[in-house]
Amino acid sequence: MVGTRDRVVMGEITLPGVRRSVGCARGFVRSVAAGHPTLDDMVLVVSETVANAIAHTASGLEGGVVRVAVLAGDGGYTLEVADEGAAGGRPHVKGGPAEDEHAGEGTGAESGRGMRIVEALASRWGFRTDGARTVVWAEFPAPALPPAPGTATRRGARGRVGGAPVSGPG
Repeated sequence: MVGTRDRVVMGEITLPGVRRSVGCARGFVRSVAAGHPTLDDMVLVVSETVANAIAHTASGLEGGVVRVAVLAGDGGYTLEVADEGAAGGRPHVKGGPAEDEHAGEGTGAESGRGMRIVEALASRWGFRTDGARTVVWAEFPAPALPPAPGTATRRGARGRVGGAPVSGPG
C-alpha cells in the first residue's frame, strides 16, 4: 500500500469499512503522530478521508476495509488512506458554490466539503491508484525549527541581528 520514497512507515492499520472506524482512525493518528505540530489537522484529514472511503467506495460494502498509514520523512509526515475502489471514481474537490447548488450541495449541505477540508489543511494532497483501489495522500510538513539561541538569522536596523545588538568593531 505504501510508496515510501525515503520515508519511514510510523504505523499502519487496516480497519473494517464501517462508520465507527472513523473514530478508530482518529485515535490511531493521534497515537502515531503524537507531538507533531499539525496533529489536529492530521486527525481532521484522516477523519474526512476515512469517512469518504466508507461512504463512496467498496470499502463501505460488506467485508470492505480501509487502510491508514502514517509515514515520516522529508521534514514532515504523510498520511495515506487506501480504499477498496470506487468503480473508477476518484477523489476531487468539488467546484465553487454554483456547482454545489446545482448538485444540491450548497454551502449549508452536510456533505461535499471533505476534500475541501483536506485541501485547506494539508500542504499538498493527491491520490494514486493501486489496481482498483485508490490511495489518498496528504502531506503535513513540520515547521522550520527556530534558530538556536545566539544564532544570527537576519540583519535588522542599526546593527542588530534578529533584534539583538551586535557587538564588534565599528
